[in-house]
Amino acid sequence: MRHKQGRLARAGNPLGENRTVTAQDRHDSAEHRLGTVGVAARPVGAREATAANLAWWDADADDYQAEHGAFLGDADFVWCPEGLREADAALLGDVRGRRVVEIGCGQAACARWLAASGAHPVALDLSGGMLRHAKQANARTGIDIPLLQASAEELPLATGSMDAACSAFGALPFVASPRTVFAELHRVLRPGSPWVFSVTHPMRWIFPDDPGPNGLTATQPYFDRTPYVEVDAEGRATYVEYHRTLGDWVRALTSAGFVLEDLVEPEWPEGHSRVWGQWSPLRGKLFPGTAIFVTRRADR
Repeated sequence: MRHKQGRLARAGNPLGENRTVTAQDRHDSAEHRLGTVGVAARPVGAREATAANLAWWDADADDYQAEHGAFLGDADFVWCPEGLREADAALLGDVRGRRVVEIGCGQAACARWLAASGAHPVALDLSGGMLRHAKQANARTGIDIPLLQASAEELPLATGSMDAACSAFGALPFVASPRTVFAELHRVLRPGSPWVFSVTHPMRWIFPDDPGPNGLTATQPYFDRTPYVEVDAEGRATYVEYHRTLGDWVRALTSAGFVLEDLVEPEWPEGHSRVWGQWSPLRGKLFPGTAIFVTRRADR
């Protein structure tokens, strides 16, 4: 589950101006290494986005795991900061004996849970830094998940080789073309196979990434699809995150041959006090933070 939450409003303010610094503000080390100096509002193509996000997640992998590893576990399937677990939701259905690919796996906790539940998973991530943590967790747990370093837009998997696919906040917010990802998944999945993924709820785009009261006021147009881009002193992207509306996601899915079966918007659980970046009890009481798309590859 990966997302660069809790840093800046998406209004294009330079770093350090009108910024809310919180206990979750953990990105300074990675930004220093990458030379991040500001935010730009401009289009970003696939090649630049891939290079920027590969560098970002490699630089931030250690800090990310230090902060969130305990919550995510080594062999647990947590869909979102609200704490919804696949063990309770069963959004993928019965996984026993199924070949499942986890897209944007991070340290591959979800894939390990799937293996413990009887599936035959493979886990894929762009970041070698994240996969280093996945290898360490494989060793800690004794659950040796196959790990692949690759972009979600070019899956190194044979056609029709997978029975299911999943992604918990992995890869999709960072790719230039979700249609390319969905086309690749359509290729590798067998007809009728489930494809379930969670992303930040698109309505969150209109609010600053702030878990406190400042995060309750809309400041950004929902229909502005300009990506959030952090840049170095030369203007090169050091981090890229894309925004799609709910309709954008649905159209991309259906055009690639997937059927939308459900859209799950987890409510904030009673007594859940954890603040994760922009996710918090305060905001969770008022509007959703996560959208989980439950889809299936069409039978034809």
